Amino acid sequence: MSAGILERLFRLQEHKTTVRMEIVAGITTFMAMSFIIFVNPGILAEAGMPKDAAFVATILAAVAGTLFMGLGVNLPIAMAPGMGINAFFVYTVVLGMGMSWQTALGCVVVSGVAFLILTVTHIRELIVRAVPLNLKLATVAGIGFFIAFIGLEGAGIVVNNEATLLSLGDMTKPTTLLSCAGFLLMGVLMACKVRGAILIGILGITVLGMVTGAGPVPHGIDDVVSFSVPSIAPIFMQLDIRGAIAYGLISVLFTMTMVDLFDSLSSIIGLAKKAGFIDENNNIPKLNAVLLADSLSITLCGFLGSSGTTMYMESATGIAEGGRTGLTAVTVAVLFLLSLFFAPLISVIQTYATAPALILVGCLMMQELSDINFKDLSEGLPAFLTIMAMPLTYSIATGFGVGFISYALIKTLCGRGREVGITMWVIAACFAVNFVLR
Repeated sequence: MSAGILERLFRLQEHKTTVRMEIVAGITTFMAMSFIIFVNPGILAEAGMPKDAAFVATILAAVAGTLFMGLGVNLPIAMAPGMGINAFFVYTVVLGMGMSWQTALGCVVVSGVAFLILTVTHIRELIVRAVPLNLKLATVAGIGFFIAFIGLEGAGIVVNNEATLLSLGDMTKPTTLLSCAGFLLMGVLMACKVRGAILIGILGITVLGMVTGAGPVPHGIDDVVSFSVPSIAPIFMQLDIRGAIAYGLISVLFTMTMVDLFDSLSSIIGLAKKAGFIDENNNIPKLNAVLLADSLSITLCGFLGSSGTTMYMESATGIAEGGRTGLTAVTVAVLFLLSLFFAPLISVIQTYATAPALILVGCLMMQELSDINFKDLSEGLPAFLTIMAMPLTYSIATGFGVGFISYALIKTLCGRGREVGITMWVIAACFAVNFVLR
Protein backbone atom coordinates (compact mmCIF):
# COMPACT_ATOMS: atom_id res chain seq x y z
CA MET A 1 0.00 0.00 0.00
CA SER A 2 1.58 3.31 -1.09
CA ALA A 3 2.25 6.24 1.25
CA GLY A 4 -0.31 8.31 -0.68
CA ILE A 5 -3.11 5.84 -0.05
CA LEU A 6 -2.17 5.60 3.64
CA GLU A 7 -2.19 9.39 3.89
CA ARG A 8 -5.67 9.59 2.38
CA LEU A 9 -7.00 6.80 4.59
CA PHE A 10 -5.51 7.87 7.91
CA ARG A 11 -4.59 11.58 7.46
CA LEU A 12 -1.15 11.02 8.94
CA GLN A 13 0.16 14.56 8.45
CA GLU A 14 -2.92 16.04 10.07
CA HIS A 15 -2.24 13.89 13.13
CA LYS A 16 1.48 14.73 13.06
CA THR A 17 2.64 11.14 12.66
CA THR A 18 4.38 8.95 10.09
CA VAL A 19 3.95 5.45 8.67
CA ARG A 20 7.01 4.27 10.60
CA MET A 21 5.73 5.68 13.90
CA GLU A 22 2.33 4.08 13.39
CA ILE A 23 3.77 0.65 12.57
CA VAL A 24 6.13 0.75 15.58
CA ALA A 25 3.17 1.77 17.76
CA GLY A 26 1.12 -1.12 16.39
CA ILE A 27 3.86 -3.66 17.11
CA THR A 28 4.17 -2.27 20.64
CA THR A 29 0.44 -2.55 21.30
CA PHE A 30 0.33 -6.08 19.91
CA MET A 31 3.20 -7.20 22.14
CA ALA A 32 1.41 -5.78 25.20
CA MET A 33 -1.95 -7.48 24.56
CA SER A 34 -1.07 -10.64 22.61
CA PHE A 35 -1.24 -12.75 25.77
CA ILE A 36 -5.01 -12.93 25.17
CA ILE A 37 -4.31 -15.25 22.22
CA PHE A 38 -3.36 -18.01 24.66
CA VAL A 39 -5.35 -17.00 27.75
CA ASN A 40 -8.82 -16.62 26.22
CA PRO A 41 -9.00 -20.06 24.51
CA GLY A 42 -8.01 -21.68 27.80
CA ILE A 43 -10.82 -19.92 29.63
CA LEU A 44 -13.42 -20.68 26.92
CA ALA A 45 -12.33 -24.33 26.93
CA GLU A 46 -13.57 -24.59 30.52
CA ALA A 47 -17.06 -23.96 29.14
CA GLY A 48 -16.65 -27.02 26.90
CA MET A 49 -15.65 -25.15 23.74
CA PRO A 50 -12.95 -26.78 21.56
CA LYS A 51 -9.69 -25.02 22.39
CA ASP A 52 -8.28 -24.89 18.85
CA ALA A 53 -11.49 -23.42 17.46
CA ALA A 54 -11.63 -20.92 20.35
CA PHE A 55 -8.07 -19.89 19.46
CA VAL A 56 -9.16 -19.03 15.92
CA ALA A 57 -12.32 -17.26 17.11
CA THR A 58 -10.30 -15.19 19.59
CA ILE A 59 -7.95 -13.99 16.88
CA LEU A 60 -10.69 -13.28 14.32
CA ALA A 61 -12.69 -11.34 16.93
CA ALA A 62 -9.59 -9.27 17.72
CA VAL A 63 -8.90 -8.67 14.02
CA ALA A 64 -12.48 -7.61 13.24
CA GLY A 65 -12.90 -5.35 16.27
CA THR A 66 -9.51 -3.70 15.77
CA LEU A 67 -10.21 -3.08 12.08
CA PHE A 68 -13.54 -1.49 13.02
CA MET A 69 -11.56 0.97 15.15
CA GLY A 70 -8.72 1.43 12.67
CA LEU A 71 -10.55 1.70 9.36
CA GLY A 72 -13.98 2.76 10.61
CA VAL A 73 -13.05 5.32 13.27
CA ASN A 74 -9.37 6.02 12.49
CA LEU A 75 -8.19 5.66 16.09
CA PRO A 76 -5.12 3.77 17.43
CA ILE A 77 -7.28 1.55 19.63
CA ALA A 78 -7.07 -2.24 19.54
CA MET A 79 -9.85 -4.59 20.54
CA ALA A 80 -9.95 -8.25 21.60
CA PRO A 81 -12.06 -10.54 23.79
CA GLY A 82 -12.02 -8.91 27.20
CA MET A 83 -10.84 -10.22 30.53
CA GLY A 84 -13.90 -9.97 32.76
CA ILE A 85 -16.37 -10.53 29.95
CA ASN A 86 -14.83 -13.95 29.26
CA ALA A 87 -14.90 -14.77 32.99
CA PHE A 88 -18.57 -13.79 33.19
CA PHE A 89 -19.34 -15.82 30.04
CA VAL A 90 -17.70 -19.01 31.38
CA TYR A 91 -17.90 -18.97 35.17
CA THR A 92 -21.18 -17.14 35.72
CA VAL A 93 -23.31 -17.91 32.65
CA VAL A 94 -22.15 -21.39 31.59
CA LEU A 95 -20.76 -23.00 34.74
CA GLY A 96 -22.80 -20.98 37.24
CA MET A 97 -26.21 -20.86 35.55
CA GLY A 98 -25.84 -24.18 33.76
CA MET A 99 -26.37 -22.65 30.33
CA SER A 100 -24.78 -24.33 27.30
CA TRP A 101 -22.00 -22.41 25.58
CA GLN A 102 -24.18 -22.28 22.45
CA THR A 103 -26.92 -20.52 24.40
CA ALA A 104 -24.35 -18.22 26.00
CA LEU A 105 -23.14 -17.22 22.52
CA GLY A 106 -26.75 -16.38 21.71
CA CYS A 107 -26.73 -14.08 24.74
CA VAL A 108 -23.59 -12.38 23.41
CA VAL A 109 -25.33 -11.57 20.11
CA VAL A 110 -28.53 -10.36 21.76
CA SER A 111 -26.56 -8.23 24.23
CA GLY A 112 -24.54 -6.81 21.33
CA VAL A 113 -27.74 -5.81 19.54
CA ALA A 114 -29.08 -4.33 22.78
CA PHE A 115 -25.80 -2.47 23.16
CA LEU A 116 -26.20 -1.13 19.62
CA ILE A 117 -29.72 0.12 20.40
CA LEU A 118 -28.55 1.69 23.66
CA THR A 119 -25.76 3.45 21.78
CA VAL A 120 -27.92 4.79 18.95
CA THR A 121 -30.55 6.06 21.41
CA HIS A 122 -27.85 7.53 23.71
CA ILE A 123 -29.25 5.54 26.65
CA ARG A 124 -25.80 4.02 27.06
CA GLU A 125 -24.38 7.44 27.96
CA LEU A 126 -27.35 8.09 30.28
CA ILE A 127 -26.60 4.90 32.25
CA VAL A 128 -22.92 5.76 32.52
CA ARG A 129 -23.71 9.22 33.86
CA ALA A 130 -26.24 7.83 36.35
CA VAL A 131 -23.93 5.30 38.01
CA PRO A 132 -21.76 6.93 40.70
CA LEU A 133 -17.99 6.96 40.19
CA ASN A 134 -17.21 4.89 43.29
CA LEU A 135 -19.51 2.09 42.11
CA LYS A 136 -17.93 2.16 38.63
CA LEU A 137 -14.48 1.84 40.16
CA ALA A 138 -15.67 -0.93 42.48
CA THR A 139 -17.00 -3.02 39.58
CA VAL A 140 -13.63 -2.88 37.82
CA ALA A 141 -11.78 -3.77 41.04
CA GLY A 142 -14.27 -6.55 41.85
CA ILE A 143 -13.85 -8.13 38.42
CA GLY A 144 -10.09 -7.88 38.91
CA PHE A 145 -10.40 -9.68 42.26
CA PHE A 146 -12.53 -12.36 40.57
CA ILE A 147 -10.06 -12.87 37.71
CA ALA A 148 -7.12 -13.06 40.13
CA PHE A 149 -9.03 -15.63 42.19
CA ILE A 150 -9.53 -17.78 39.09
CA GLY A 151 -5.81 -17.49 38.38
CA LEU A 152 -4.91 -18.54 41.93
CA GLU A 153 -7.15 -21.59 41.53
CA GLY A 154 -5.62 -22.46 38.17
CA ALA A 155 -2.15 -22.18 39.64
CA GLY A 156 -3.05 -24.54 42.49
CA ILE A 157 -2.21 -21.87 45.08
CA VAL A 158 -5.80 -21.79 46.36
CA VAL A 159 -7.69 -25.09 46.65
CA ASN A 160 -11.04 -26.34 47.93
CA ASN A 161 -11.26 -27.30 51.62
CA GLU A 162 -14.39 -28.88 53.09
CA ALA A 163 -13.69 -27.47 56.56
CA THR A 164 -12.69 -23.92 55.68
CA LEU A 165 -14.04 -23.65 52.09
CA LEU A 166 -10.60 -22.55 50.86
CA SER A 167 -7.01 -23.24 51.86
CA LEU A 168 -3.45 -23.03 50.59
CA GLY A 169 -2.55 -25.63 47.97
CA ASP A 170 0.50 -27.84 47.78
CA MET A 171 3.27 -25.31 47.22
CA THR A 172 5.78 -28.05 46.45
CA LYS A 173 3.83 -29.20 43.40
CA PRO A 174 5.93 -28.58 40.25
CA THR A 175 3.15 -26.85 38.30
CA THR A 176 2.34 -24.58 41.26
CA LEU A 177 6.00 -23.62 41.60
CA LEU A 178 6.10 -22.87 37.88
CA SER A 179 3.04 -20.61 38.23
CA CYS A 180 4.68 -18.74 41.11
CA ALA A 181 7.83 -18.33 39.04
CA GLY A 182 5.73 -17.12 36.12
CA PHE A 183 3.97 -14.51 38.22
CA LEU A 184 7.31 -13.28 39.59
CA LEU A 185 8.80 -13.09 36.10
CA MET A 186 5.81 -11.21 34.65
CA GLY A 187 5.65 -8.87 37.63
CA VAL A 188 9.33 -7.97 37.49
CA LEU A 189 9.25 -7.45 33.73
CA MET A 190 6.17 -5.25 33.99
CA ALA A 191 7.68 -3.28 36.90
CA CYS A 192 10.73 -2.70 34.71
CA LYS A 193 8.40 -1.54 31.92
CA VAL A 194 9.43 -4.29 29.51
CA ARG A 195 7.13 -4.47 26.50
CA GLY A 196 5.18 -7.70 26.17
CA ALA A 197 5.90 -8.66 29.78
CA ILE A 198 2.93 -11.01 30.10
CA LEU A 199 3.55 -12.75 26.76
CA ILE A 200 7.26 -13.15 27.58
CA GLY A 201 6.29 -14.63 30.95
CA ILE A 202 3.86 -17.14 29.42
CA LEU A 203 6.39 -18.31 26.84
CA GLY A 204 9.27 -18.31 29.34
CA ILE A 205 7.45 -20.47 31.88
CA THR A 206 6.26 -22.77 29.10
CA VAL A 207 9.88 -23.36 28.12
CA LEU A 208 10.85 -23.87 31.79
CA GLY A 209 8.01 -26.39 32.09
CA MET A 210 9.41 -28.31 29.13
CA VAL A 211 12.90 -28.35 30.66
CA THR A 212 11.62 -29.61 34.02
CA GLY A 213 9.32 -32.20 32.47
CA ALA A 214 6.12 -30.57 33.69
CA GLY A 215 4.82 -29.78 30.21
CA PRO A 216 4.80 -31.29 26.71
CA VAL A 217 7.83 -30.75 24.50
CA PRO A 218 7.44 -29.88 20.78
CA HIS A 219 9.04 -32.54 18.59
CA GLY A 220 9.53 -30.33 15.56
CA ILE A 221 8.73 -27.03 13.92
CA ASP A 222 5.24 -28.31 13.10
CA ASP A 223 4.48 -28.32 16.84
CA VAL A 224 5.19 -24.59 17.01
CA VAL A 225 4.10 -23.07 13.70
CA SER A 226 1.86 -24.41 10.96
CA PHE A 227 0.42 -23.07 7.72
CA SER A 228 -2.66 -25.20 8.36
CA VAL A 229 -5.03 -23.09 10.44
CA PRO A 230 -7.38 -25.01 12.79
CA SER A 231 -11.03 -25.14 11.81
CA ILE A 232 -13.40 -22.72 13.47
CA ALA A 233 -16.38 -24.83 12.32
CA PRO A 234 -17.11 -26.46 15.74
CA ILE A 235 -18.10 -23.08 17.22
CA PHE A 236 -18.73 -20.82 14.19
CA MET A 237 -22.43 -19.89 13.89
CA GLN A 238 -23.26 -22.38 16.66
CA LEU A 239 -25.09 -19.77 18.73
CA ASP A 240 -28.55 -20.54 20.08
CA ILE A 241 -30.49 -17.28 20.15
CA ARG A 242 -33.84 -19.00 20.66
CA GLY A 243 -32.45 -20.87 23.67
CA ALA A 244 -31.04 -17.63 25.07
CA ILE A 245 -34.40 -15.89 24.83
CA ALA A 246 -36.23 -18.89 26.28
CA TYR A 247 -33.85 -19.03 29.24
CA GLY A 248 -34.72 -15.53 30.39
CA LEU A 249 -32.34 -12.77 29.53
CA ILE A 250 -32.82 -10.10 32.20
CA SER A 251 -29.94 -11.18 34.43
CA VAL A 252 -27.52 -12.27 31.72
CA LEU A 253 -28.19 -9.43 29.30
CA PHE A 254 -28.27 -6.77 31.95
CA THR A 255 -25.06 -7.86 33.62
CA MET A 256 -23.22 -8.58 30.38
CA THR A 257 -24.14 -5.12 29.17
CA MET A 258 -23.06 -3.49 32.44
CA VAL A 259 -19.70 -5.29 32.49
CA ASP A 260 -18.85 -4.15 28.97
CA LEU A 261 -20.39 -0.72 29.53
CA PHE A 262 -18.01 0.26 32.32
CA ASP A 263 -15.07 -1.51 30.76
CA SER A 264 -15.41 0.19 27.39
CA LEU A 265 -16.14 3.66 28.74
CA SER A 266 -13.27 3.59 31.24
CA SER A 267 -10.94 2.41 28.46
CA ILE A 268 -11.94 5.04 25.91
CA ILE A 269 -11.69 7.85 28.49
CA GLY A 270 -8.26 6.68 29.65
CA LEU A 271 -6.96 6.20 26.11
CA ALA A 272 -8.38 9.52 24.93
CA LYS A 273 -6.58 11.30 27.76
CA LYS A 274 -3.35 9.46 26.94
CA ALA A 275 -3.53 10.43 23.26
CA GLY A 276 -4.73 13.99 23.89
CA PHE A 277 -8.01 13.47 22.05
CA ILE A 278 -10.22 15.12 24.71
CA ASP A 279 -11.15 18.68 23.74
CA GLU A 280 -11.32 21.80 25.92
CA ASN A 281 -14.91 20.95 26.94
CA ASN A 282 -13.87 17.46 28.15
CA ASN A 283 -15.68 15.86 25.21
CA ILE A 284 -14.30 12.90 23.27
CA PRO A 285 -14.54 13.38 19.50
CA LYS A 286 -15.94 10.37 17.61
CA LEU A 287 -17.30 8.91 20.86
CA ASN A 288 -20.51 7.71 19.24
CA ALA A 289 -18.57 6.13 16.35
CA VAL A 290 -16.32 4.37 18.88
CA LEU A 291 -19.31 3.01 20.78
CA LEU A 292 -20.95 1.86 17.53
CA ALA A 293 -17.79 0.01 16.51
CA ASP A 294 -17.69 -1.55 19.98
CA SER A 295 -21.31 -2.71 19.69
CA LEU A 296 -20.83 -4.21 16.23
CA SER A 297 -17.71 -6.03 17.37
CA ILE A 298 -19.51 -7.59 20.34
CA THR A 299 -22.39 -8.75 18.13
CA LEU A 300 -19.98 -10.34 15.66
CA CYS A 301 -18.27 -12.28 18.48
CA GLY A 302 -21.36 -14.39 19.11
CA PHE A 303 -21.38 -15.55 15.48
CA LEU A 304 -17.64 -16.25 15.48
CA GLY A 305 -17.81 -18.24 18.71
CA SER A 306 -16.18 -15.99 21.29
CA SER A 307 -17.09 -13.97 24.34
CA GLY A 308 -17.40 -10.23 23.70
CA THR A 309 -14.58 -7.88 22.78
CA THR A 310 -13.55 -4.70 24.52
CA MET A 311 -11.11 -1.83 23.95
CA TYR A 312 -7.73 -2.73 25.41
CA MET A 313 -5.95 -0.30 27.73
CA GLU A 314 -2.73 -1.85 26.40
CA SER A 315 -3.35 0.40 23.39
CA ALA A 316 -1.84 3.11 25.60
CA THR A 317 1.59 1.53 25.05
CA GLY A 318 1.28 2.11 21.32
CA ILE A 319 -0.06 5.61 21.84
CA ALA A 320 2.97 6.34 24.02
CA GLU A 321 5.14 5.30 21.04
CA GLY A 322 3.45 7.92 18.86
CA GLY A 323 0.44 6.07 17.47
CA ARG A 324 -2.29 8.55 16.63
CA THR A 325 -4.33 7.06 13.77
CA GLY A 326 -6.08 3.92 12.66
CA LEU A 327 -2.89 2.71 10.95
CA THR A 328 -1.67 1.66 14.42
CA ALA A 329 -4.81 -0.44 14.87
CA VAL A 330 -4.53 -1.94 11.37
CA THR A 331 -0.94 -2.98 12.18
CA VAL A 332 -2.20 -4.71 15.33
CA ALA A 333 -4.90 -6.50 13.31
CA VAL A 334 -2.36 -7.76 10.76
CA LEU A 335 -0.14 -9.13 13.54
CA PHE A 336 -3.11 -10.88 15.14
CA LEU A 337 -3.94 -12.42 11.77
CA LEU A 338 -0.37 -13.71 11.36
CA SER A 339 -0.56 -15.32 14.80
CA LEU A 340 -3.11 -17.78 13.40
CA PHE A 341 -0.17 -19.79 12.13
CA PHE A 342 1.06 -20.39 15.69
CA ALA A 343 -1.97 -22.49 16.59
CA PRO A 344 0.14 -25.55 17.56
CA LEU A 345 1.42 -23.58 20.58
CA ILE A 346 -2.08 -23.85 22.10
CA SER A 347 -1.46 -27.51 22.95
CA VAL A 348 1.98 -26.71 24.35
CA ILE A 349 1.06 -23.80 26.65
CA GLN A 350 -0.44 -25.20 29.85
CA THR A 351 -2.60 -23.71 32.61
CA TYR A 352 0.40 -23.20 34.89
CA ALA A 353 1.77 -20.73 32.32
CA THR A 354 -1.45 -18.75 31.78
CA ALA A 355 -2.69 -18.69 35.40
CA PRO A 356 -0.07 -16.10 36.45
CA ALA A 357 -1.32 -13.82 33.67
CA LEU A 358 -4.82 -13.89 35.20
CA ILE A 359 -3.43 -13.01 38.63
CA LEU A 360 -1.41 -10.12 37.20
CA VAL A 361 -4.31 -8.77 35.12
CA GLY A 362 -6.50 -8.94 38.23
CA CYS A 363 -3.88 -7.00 40.15
CA LEU A 364 -3.80 -4.29 37.48
CA MET A 365 -7.60 -3.98 37.53
CA MET A 366 -7.59 -3.59 41.32
CA GLN A 367 -5.58 -0.37 41.01
CA GLU A 368 -8.98 1.34 40.92
CA LEU A 369 -9.24 0.75 44.69
CA SER A 370 -7.01 3.73 45.39
CA ASP A 371 -9.58 6.12 43.93
CA ILE A 372 -12.63 4.78 45.81
CA ASN A 373 -13.91 7.04 48.61
CA PHE A 374 -14.16 4.67 51.58
CA LYS A 375 -14.32 7.57 54.07
CA ASP A 376 -17.95 8.21 53.08
CA LEU A 377 -19.52 4.89 54.09
CA SER A 378 -22.65 5.55 52.04
CA GLU A 379 -20.27 5.28 49.05
CA GLY A 380 -17.68 2.92 50.52
CA LEU A 381 -19.98 0.16 51.81
CA PRO A 382 -21.71 -0.53 48.45
CA ALA A 383 -18.27 -0.45 46.79
CA PHE A 384 -16.90 -2.91 49.37
CA LEU A 385 -19.87 -5.26 48.96
CA THR A 386 -19.52 -5.19 45.17
CA ILE A 387 -15.82 -6.06 45.33
CA MET A 388 -16.25 -8.86 47.88
CA ALA A 389 -19.38 -10.42 46.39
CA MET A 390 -17.92 -11.09 42.93
CA PRO A 391 -15.17 -13.55 43.92
CA LEU A 392 -16.83 -14.95 47.06
CA THR A 393 -20.10 -15.83 45.28
CA TYR A 394 -18.18 -16.75 42.11
CA SER A 395 -20.52 -14.47 40.18
CA ILE A 396 -19.92 -11.07 38.60
CA ALA A 397 -23.69 -10.70 38.24
CA THR A 398 -24.25 -11.12 41.98
CA GLY A 399 -21.58 -8.53 42.71
CA PHE A 400 -23.30 -6.02 40.44
CA GLY A 401 -26.68 -6.68 42.03
CA VAL A 402 -25.45 -6.44 45.61
CA GLY A 403 -23.62 -3.20 44.84
CA PHE A 404 -26.48 -1.41 43.11
CA ILE A 405 -29.16 -2.51 45.59
CA SER A 406 -27.07 -1.66 48.66
CA TYR A 407 -26.19 1.75 47.20
CA ALA A 408 -29.82 2.70 46.64
CA LEU A 409 -30.93 1.46 50.07
CA ILE A 410 -28.06 2.92 52.13
CA LYS A 411 -28.30 6.34 50.48
CA THR A 412 -32.07 6.42 50.99
CA LEU A 413 -31.98 5.25 54.62
CA CYS A 414 -29.32 7.88 55.35
CA GLY A 415 -31.67 10.58 54.09
CA ARG A 416 -29.67 11.09 50.91
CA GLY A 417 -32.11 9.45 48.49
CA ARG A 418 -31.87 12.34 46.05
CA GLU A 419 -28.32 11.22 45.23
CA VAL A 420 -29.60 7.90 43.86
CA GLY A 421 -31.60 9.06 40.86
CA ILE A 422 -34.34 7.31 38.87
CA THR A 423 -31.97 5.41 36.58
CA MET A 424 -30.10 3.92 39.55
CA TRP A 425 -33.40 2.89 41.17
CA VAL A 426 -34.47 1.15 37.94
CA ILE A 427 -31.17 -0.74 37.74
CA ALA A 428 -31.34 -1.73 41.42
CA ALA A 429 -34.96 -2.86 41.03
CA CYS A 430 -34.05 -5.05 38.03
CA PHE A 431 -31.35 -6.78 40.04
CA ALA A 432 -33.68 -7.19 43.04
CA VAL A 433 -36.34 -8.84 40.87
CA ASN A 434 -33.71 -11.15 39.42
CA PHE A 435 -32.55 -12.21 42.90
CA VAL A 436 -36.13 -13.03 43.89
CA LEU A 437 -36.99 -14.95 40.73
CA ARG A 438 -33.73 -16.88 40.25
